[in-house]
Amino acid sequence: MDMLLGGSSAAMAGAICNPLEVIKIRMQLQGELQSKGNYNVHYRNVFHATYQVASKDGILALQKGLVPFVCYQFACNTARLGFYQMVSQRGLTKNPDGSVNGLRTLFWAVTCGGVGGVFCSPFFLVKTHLQSKANASIAVDHQHNHSGMIEAFSTIYKEGGIRGLWRGASSMIPRIAVANATQLLTFEKSYEYMKTQFPNRPWVALFSACFMAGIFMSLGMAPFDLVATRFYNQGTNLQGKGLLYRTVPDCVLKICKSEGPLAFFKGWTACYFRLGPYTFLLLIFWENLKYYHKEWKSSS
Repeated sequence: MDMLLGGSSAAMAGAICNPLEVIKIRMQLQGELQSKGNYNVHYRNVFHATYQVASKDGILALQKGLVPFVCYQFACNTARLGFYQMVSQRGLTKNPDGSVNGLRTLFWAVTCGGVGGVFCSPFFLVKTHLQSKANASIAVDHQHNHSGMIEAFSTIYKEGGIRGLWRGASSMIPRIAVANATQLLTFEKSYEYMKTQFPNRPWVALFSACFMAGIFMSLGMAPFDLVATRFYNQGTNLQGKGLLYRTVPDCVLKICKSEGPLAFFKGWTACYFRLGPYTFLLLIFWENLKYYHKEWKSSS
């Protein structure tokens, strides 16, 4: 049940935040491996990008890749939040006095995040392909011609087999591990502290902790998120090998050399606008589902 609650919380949050994910993907792919000034800027900022997508691709394009994105959220967080809740309930993230242990929380958050990264990789691959597909006038980087999620899975499987469905997983595991570590560690420590400051106002403590978790998660995750997006979206040759990047370190070095270190934070505002509300909604939904499940168990 812990795993189902974690996955359901993320799926609900993901369904609400999907348009921001589309915008983030487009901004991260813009100017791939090109120095500033040598490419057309189709998306100047989050608001301009939203206008461009809605006007050129149609308003419904803001919900591109919705189904695989929700599936990705459910698969990822069933593992990362579900397993984390299990170890937390067993006291593995706590000190003997019941307070949050930072190092233990970090270890288990990274471990559970890595497991979640393996579970969700195929869905992230497909949703990235679908969300990056755009009208030729605003298209950025490689374009995949999938018509939908099922057709995308079929095409990828025919070209690369089962292994092809997990292409790019090496970039997903550190992405989710860092996201889980920053999100859960910040949330746990902030929530613990805020409850002492607002003992009679639990919602204030919860909202404040969620807000802090969103900020730290978006800052820590942004470079890993950009690398994963680039890695998953690249085209492949007849052998199923990436046309631009061989490995994650190769991707990092090429981005740094061609675009500069700041490129790893390309689209950071879009990243925060997506991850900030997402983290807030996810943790709110998760805490409430756990509360109502506990109430249901006690009344049964």
